[in-house]
Amino acid sequence: MKITVHSRDARHEFSAEANKSLLVAGLGGGVSLPYACASGTCGTCKARVRSGSVEDLWPTAPGKKGFRDQDQILLCQCAPRSDCVLEVAETVHNAVPESVQPFVARGIIARWELLTHDVASWDILLDSPMNYEAGQFVLVSIPGLDGYRAYSIVNFERDSRRIELLIKKKPDGALSAALFGNDPVGTSVSVVGPLGQAVFAPAEQKNLLCISGGSGVAGMMSMLSRASSLSYFLGRSGHFFFGVRSTRDAFFLERLAELGRASGTALEIVICLSDEAVPGELVEHHPELSFEQGCVHEVALKRMAGRLSEVHAFLAGPPPAVDAAMRGLILQGKLSPKSISFDKFN
Repeated sequence: MKITVHSRDARHEFSAEANKSLLVAGLGGGVSLPYACASGTCGTCKARVRSGSVEDLWPTAPGKKGFRDQDQILLCQCAPRSDCVLEVAETVHNAVPESVQPFVARGIIARWELLTHDVASWDILLDSPMNYEAGQFVLVSIPGLDGYRAYSIVNFERDSRRIELLIKKKPDGALSAALFGNDPVGTSVSVVGPLGQAVFAPAEQKNLLCISGGSGVAGMMSMLSRASSLSYFLGRSGHFFFGVRSTRDAFFLERLAELGRASGTALEIVICLSDEAVPGELVEHHPELSFEQGCVHEVALKRMAGRLSEVHAFLAGPPPAVDAAMRGLILQGKLSPKSISFDKFN
């Protein structure tokens, strides 16, 4: 079906299948439609249907909050039933020719490992190889549950058929309850990706600052792996701040220590414990890492005072922590908003 999009400054066209979301079809067709979470929660991909008909795959999506007209839709939650003419308020560009485009893949859960009492690492083996940028995410769905959930990719590999993800167990999370409640290895999944605009761009030649909380560390691990493979910190500095509540909630410490050893003193890795004093044995077991008590954004701002020149910052984690870090970097650190990147999953 033919989809025509009228944006603020141009007209774009792409083809879409009846069972594919308009957002994925447009992005896959090289049209950089606006989006953030791509899973129906944020409302960034809103549009109007000027002609044609669409099927709403999630009529009660939280991203529709504030919609007043029946012709308003979320591109990520609607599939076409006919040729359509859509209107988007934002500026829309054609994608850069060499950029990777999202697609729908099938896969199976090949590995499941509990890292803490409520965080697990899992691998999905895809039926088609996927290229992606360090920091991007995918949408995942499993049979029996409606909708897709967004997860950042932990590993970084070209033409990869294996993607590693992190998932946090949430009291009201249907997918996490399904996965944590059983051995999910062998479960079939549907994956849409890669998605996300908060990506590590080595060509910028900027010093790297990562501030993350909890399972938000996933995309940061991909960035650090990419930077390490390029010996990126030979000529630039890296600062990584990883916040958890307590020792019980900490994970990936061995991996981070390996990255620290590989990158030398140019990469500073700080683990922040918000709810307890730092145990001496933790410091003794991980000499390559630094530890501090405090909220991760507060520790990062204190340590980075006067060191934000030529820095690009990446933020991830619970929305309040991301908001606090962004405010601090802009107001206290005087860092330009253009030098701060994050993806919205809430």
